[in-house]
Amino acid sequence: MNFFCNQKEKLFVFFLIFIISLSSPIEAKKNSTVEKKRTNVSAKSWAVADENGKIIKSLNANDLRSIASITKLMTAMVVLDANQNLDEKINDISRRQHLRLALIRSNNHSSDLLCENYPGGYEACVDAMNAKARSLKMRDTSFVDASGLDDDNVSTSSSLIKLVLAAQAYPLIVKSSQTPHMRIKLDEGYFSYKNTNPLVNKKFIVSKTGYIRAAGGCIALLMDTNKGRRVVVILGSKNTHTRIPEVKHLVRNY
Repeated sequence: MNFFCNQKEKLFVFFLIFIISLSSPIEAKKNSTVEKKRTNVSAKSWAVADENGKIIKSLNANDLRSIASITKLMTAMVVLDANQNLDEKINDISRRQHLRLALIRSNNHSSDLLCENYPGGYEACVDAMNAKARSLKMRDTSFVDASGLDDDNVSTSSSLIKLVLAAQAYPLIVKSSQTPHMRIKLDEGYFSYKNTNPLVNKKFIVSKTGYIRAAGGCIALLMDTNKGRRVVVILGSKNTHTRIPEVKHLVRNY
């Protein structure tokens, strides 16, 4: 009798060990997947919102951070608001071409020239950028230059959602956001410039990248996805190479 009891006990112990050995890897794999999803975005601040600006998911969305060349979206908006002649030449190319260079290639010199040739000059241009931010209720946003090179161009992910949504009302910004590359004819010949967002296509309504050391990798965009139209803002990504995979991750998951 004791023999059979001992055998049953042993079988029960072996059965438990077998069940545990099967379940542990599954649980470990599950935990690993959750951890991987949690750590897929290196950005210090990010937000995903719907086409109405309602935030779906975010991290530190109200943290104030340098925004680098995302600044150029606001530069383009106030220049276009001024209703200046877009075909007027500024240093050999038109105002329109400078706008497109600033938006597509993130050209700092073009951004500065646009503000220098704004009604009232550079300071008036920056004042208009800050006034526009206030009118859009972009909380805690401040601009000090046209290009975004200065660390003190600051905003939050939640405020930049408002900037991106406002930018879609400007056809030149939309067209530039959907342009993979552009060509400009100068006396020396044709020059080609690639978009700083390698993902750019017709799904993008608004798109602007940015990077300086203080800001890290940044991107702000509005695009069509299989879940509907989404605004994605990333600030403080590890570098210029990580922000694009992070956009893909956020769009795929939210």
